[in-house]
Amino acid sequence: MSKIYNVGIIGGGVSGVVISLQLAKYGIDNIVFEQEPSVVNGPPFCHLHAGGNLYPDISDEQCRILMKQSIEMARLFPQSIDERPTFISIPKTEVYTVENIESRLEMLVSYYKELIKEDPENEILGAPENYYKLYTKTDLVALAAQSTVKRPTSADEWMTNAIKLIDYEKLKTPIILVQEYGWNLFRLGAQAQLALEKAEHCDLKMNTFVTEIKDVREQNLDYNWEIHTKDAIYKVKYLVNSSGFKTGTIDESLHLNTERLIEFKAAYVSKWKPIPGLIPELIFHGKRGTPHGMAQLTPYCDEYYQIHGMTEDITLFENGLVHSEGNTVQPEFNKSITQKLHRDWKADEIKSRTENAIDFVGKFMPSFKSATVGGPPMYGAQQIPGNDPNLRVGEVHFPCPSYARSEIVKASSALTVANQILNKIKEEGHISIIPSKVKQNPLLDCISKQDINVLSSELAIQRGYPGALSKLVIEKD
Repeated sequence: MSKIYNVGIIGGGVSGVVISLQLAKYGIDNIVFEQEPSVVNGPPFCHLHAGGNLYPDISDEQCRILMKQSIEMARLFPQSIDERPTFISIPKTEVYTVENIESRLEMLVSYYKELIKEDPENEILGAPENYYKLYTKTDLVALAAQSTVKRPTSADEWMTNAIKLIDYEKLKTPIILVQEYGWNLFRLGAQAQLALEKAEHCDLKMNTFVTEIKDVREQNLDYNWEIHTKDAIYKVKYLVNSSGFKTGTIDESLHLNTERLIEFKAAYVSKWKPIPGLIPELIFHGKRGTPHGMAQLTPYCDEYYQIHGMTEDITLFENGLVHSEGNTVQPEFNKSITQKLHRDWKADEIKSRTENAIDFVGKFMPSFKSATVGGPPMYGAQQIPGNDPNLRVGEVHFPCPSYARSEIVKASSALTVANQILNKIKEEGHISIIPSKVKQNPLLDCISKQDINVLSSELAIQRGYPGALSKLVIEKD
């Protein structure tokens, strides 16, 4: 290949595609290598995390970062955001206190106001005074007596629909409803792929496995890296490692040693009976990894529900969290987990883990015990830079000139990382002056809702999931 690209990006996950789109927006030519037939194939995400309310153990600073980053990503991919609230509760068996959560929410409201003051367009979670609402037991009793609303438009209507189904005697009060929205990975992937395929300054190589990366920085050439695939060699000035949980593989080939964790997790697809009205996402907090770990029920269209249960017989796995050791740069999973990563799940394990997940939610929502397996698990592995398994905010590292390693833990960090890489490329002199930065990306804005609908459904079905998982519960105009 005679063409020299400014940037080569290994990996077409959330981080890789957002980096590419940001570069292309400013006219910086780049090439993306993705080994799968479509983009955004990494760990499943279903929640925007606009405030980190699913993580009672993380710091307030991580919560603020998650809120800011989530708002930025929601503005970039509005057609992937499901604007329905989240029900936050603490079972009476757990040590967490509602007072601590309420204190954090007050902090987040103040921070949300700051973000809106900086840019009024950041007000995507509704008015700050409506970011959350508390419900006492008296409130719950009164709402349970109200009529179900098919399509709720207020916090009280959402809570009415939910509380009719939930055994709230098992929960501490007050219970909270918060404006943390849903996030549809199939729709984000579809919009990103359509935009990249149209982008003049991006060359998207899907079904393409990188076999070798050759460092030629000391050879005084017009480029710094050669990216080898089965059929060609591509020349790039700047290399971005956006390989998700496999970032260590590239580091290892470049003789770079960095400590990291990787974790395998799965969520389960269930099918339930039709109910009279929409319900919010449901969170029942519990200590991660114990038999009482957090339970999370995410509603989709057509009576499909995704379930997380943060226990080792549901979402977490024995030996599912592994770290780099000694001279090993890339941690390795055992044979059982590696098989799952290659779509080799045993049917009886899918059935047993999904049924465990259904029963787990059924402890708090008894009628949900009648749900059945609705499809294969949604699964994947994520990287966690360093050695703190509770870290939820990861960004980017620049271990040597002309090289960046994306270290996102949550999808919401992708735009932050893209902008940090953009600034570093400019700082190192690989590109000239960047025009005045703008929040939005015209490459994404030109993709129609109808095109997103079509491709997102195709992506879900191609990956073996019900097409309904590609739809929004609250359809956008």
